[in-house]
Order: sequence, then structure tokens, then C-alpha cells
Amino acid sequence: MVDKKNRGDAVVVIGLGRFGGALAVELVGRDVEVLGVDNDPKNVQELSGQLTHVVCADSTDPDALTQLGAAEFGRAVVGIGTDIEASILTTSILADLGVPDIWAKSISLQHSRILERVGAHHVVQPEHDMGERVAHLVTGRMLDYVEVDEDYALVKTKAPQWAAGRTLGELGIRKKYGVTVVGIKKPGGRFTYATSETVIDGGATLLVAGDTDKAERFAEET
Repeated sequence: MVDKKNRGDAVVVIGLGRFGGALAVELVGRDVEVLGVDNDPKNVQELSGQLTHVVCADSTDPDALTQLGAAEFGRAVVGIGTDIEASILTTSILADLGVPDIWAKSISLQHSRILERVGAHHVVQPEHDMGERVAHLVTGRMLDYVEVDEDYALVKTKAPQWAAGRTLGELGIRKKYGVTVVGIKKPGGRFTYATSETVIDGGATLLVAGDTDKAERFAEET
């Protein structure tokens, strides 16, 4: 399906619904070769011509994935949504085939645990993750929020008024709040690395990293 020499960098995306389809199209837009697989002819037809290759097949059939050469891909994404059994079976088959980097979509914590047990290297919960992110933005003073690991977040927030005109070293934010200011953007400027000598201008935007609760607490100070 994909040139042998490039297949290790290619991605097979299984399940071309809203999540898998959008992901596959985005990957192609980033010059990644993608094989899209779905058992619904409608989804396959809609993405025909948008992906490098797209095939209608039953991903719960080991023979089907073997014939498609799934074992030769460096990465696989299981984007199957509501059919939990198909999601788990597909992930398990990919693991048995030895795909080195398997990403799988989950719709619940229990689903996530099962996917990890059958061989998924990374599990994502798009609806949960997006809901959590929006909740932080709605209830807090943050401009953006990304949880990069369990209990560790990267937060974009306005600099507190009391910080204006002072350096990060003088402010002692890490000692007081337990977070690190990793970047700063002056009004109308671009983000740059922050050091202890960096002066905080009034209206500046900060990029702060740290434990989620501590990063949230700092953002509330702004």
C-alpha cells in the first residue's frame, strides 16, 4: 500500500469516523503517508482521494490486517469509537503483528485500561481531554491549558499585575508557587525563553509549567 522504504514513517489509521478521519487528513496535510481503514463504505468513499490510500476492510480480522501489510507500518492509530469490542480486538491484533507504536482512542477509563493491557502504547480520550481543557478555561483565568502528563500541565496566562517591572529572579515564582515560567510574550510580540533575568512587562503573557493544581493556583493570581 505504501512504498517499502517509507512505510516505517507511514501511519495506518483504523476507524475513519469523526476522530480518525480528521486525524488521517491532518497527517496527510503534514506530508505523512496514511493508509486509512474502515468497515463502512461510506466513510471510505468520503475520504477517497484525501488519503494516500483508503481501504474498506474488517479490522477485527487478523488476515485482513495482515494482507494490508499493517505489520510493516511504524505507527498505527485505532480511532474506532463506539464499538468497544472492535476497538480492543483491532488493538490486540496490531500488537500481535508487532506494530511498534500503537495509539488507540478510548471512550472511558475502563476502556483505556483494557486497551493498554492488550498492547496499546498510547491511549487518548479526546472527548474527556477536550472537556477537561475547556472546563479549565471557562472557570479560570487561563488563556490556554494543556495537560502534558498525568497531574502536570502547561498553562498560558496573563502575568499578574504585581509582577510588572520585576525580574523572574526577584519574583521567586518557582519557590512561592512551585511552577516554572518557561516562556514570555510581550504585548504584540512573540514568545521567547524566560530566564531569571527576564523582566515581566505589564500585560505580558506567560507560559507556565508545573503540577496541575499548582499551575491552576498561579493562573488564578493573574
